[in-house]
Amino acid sequence: MTQETFKGEAATSINPATGEMVERYPCQSDAEVENALQRSRRGFELWSKTPAAERVAVMRRISAILRRDIHQIAKMATMEMGKPVQQARGEVEKCAVMCDWYAEHGESLVADQPSSIGPDAYVAYRPMGTVLAVMPWNFPFWQVLRGAVPVLVGGNGYLLKHAPNVMGCAYLVKSVLQEAGLPEGVFEVVNVTNDQVSRIIADPRISAVTVTGSVRAGSAIAAQAGAALKKTVLELGGSDPFIVLADADIEGAVQAALVGRFQNTGQICIAAKRIILEQPIAEEFTARFVEGVKTMKLGDPMQEDTYLGPIARADLRDELHAQVQASVQAGARLLLGGERPEGSGFYYPATVLADVRPGMAVFDRETFGPVASLTVAADVREAVALANNSDYGLSGVVWTENRELARQLAGEVETGGFFVNSFSASDPRVPIGGVKKSGYGRELSSYGVHEFMNVQTVWFDRK
Repeated sequence: MTQETFKGEAATSINPATGEMVERYPCQSDAEVENALQRSRRGFELWSKTPAAERVAVMRRISAILRRDIHQIAKMATMEMGKPVQQARGEVEKCAVMCDWYAEHGESLVADQPSSIGPDAYVAYRPMGTVLAVMPWNFPFWQVLRGAVPVLVGGNGYLLKHAPNVMGCAYLVKSVLQEAGLPEGVFEVVNVTNDQVSRIIADPRISAVTVTGSVRAGSAIAAQAGAALKKTVLELGGSDPFIVLADADIEGAVQAALVGRFQNTGQICIAAKRIILEQPIAEEFTARFVEGVKTMKLGDPMQEDTYLGPIARADLRDELHAQVQASVQAGARLLLGGERPEGSGFYYPATVLADVRPGMAVFDRETFGPVASLTVAADVREAVALANNSDYGLSGVVWTENRELARQLAGEVETGGFFVNSFSASDPRVPIGGVKKSGYGRELSSYGVHEFMNVQTVWFDRK
């Protein structure tokens, strides 16, 4: 996924549907950052001693507030990054569902665990400290809360550095958590430059760092955290394969590919970015897929029937268009879209490219927008080889009626997640994360809690 550098004096929120400025948020001074770090430390010291039952009760109240204010919260995402408002409400509801899950299971996730040694030894989960989180704009609430909620359930603090174009969303999340009863300082927001981020990473009051963003941003931040001997979790985007085999339910695969590629206007890390079709069904799938894409309405994201909104920023639209043009010049066949529209806003039409092969921009690089690439494989072996021909390894999909084959392919396709007869998704009940340049570490489920905890062995009277 793309993530811009931030070196200016202020973060500016631009409505991508109009190109007009929504709000300007001046960067915090070093003194203000120091105050935030002090509040964060005090908040952690209080929160880490708060019983787990009280911590999960806060998660339950967060869920209630999200549902109560779902329309207001959703509109902030639509205004700042162009998410169609119906999908924005879905994002808020998903956050509420996650909070419910951790409210139900959080106490057991942090409880002491017995060992095979017997009653004299057990494993305890201790809070680690405050986690610095550098988060992206594409799911401005979900990305933050899917990282923050497990961290907070574990008794840690959370210091958010959100993407500059969604700072309104960042402060809105903070207000929800405060209303839910989270003590002051436990969840802090900083609006800072890259240089200030580097100094925050080095600060001893920060215990760990998590990043969702680009490979470049993640590797740079991880290097700084590593120099300070601080743990990191990285989710750095993907170029997910979506494999359709000859025995697949074609209509089901088409509908899943449409959602998996074009929801959130294609601005998703786990998405059907490289659709790989086994030869016998390639023509039929392609025809049905293109017809499905034609039905998607591109327009004002505040309208209830809009499925595709604008790209979040003008520079991202330019980058996406350049990838399409370069791929066509390299031999890809343009079936739909591919022309940048005139007028205000950062819109880009749903685009479908066929005859895509390795070496083309839309195959080799992550495409972050409403662009689908179709690649034909002679057989299942070539499909797997194409799927693994990527620097990324976040998620993957296969459509087949052969469950044993699907289970075998799950062990062969190099991804952190693998979905059969569906599309890639995140869910609080299972972990999410990648391999290769998609990063390392896991969020959600029990793994999201334990990533940032001191897993302590306690052993009495060892002989």
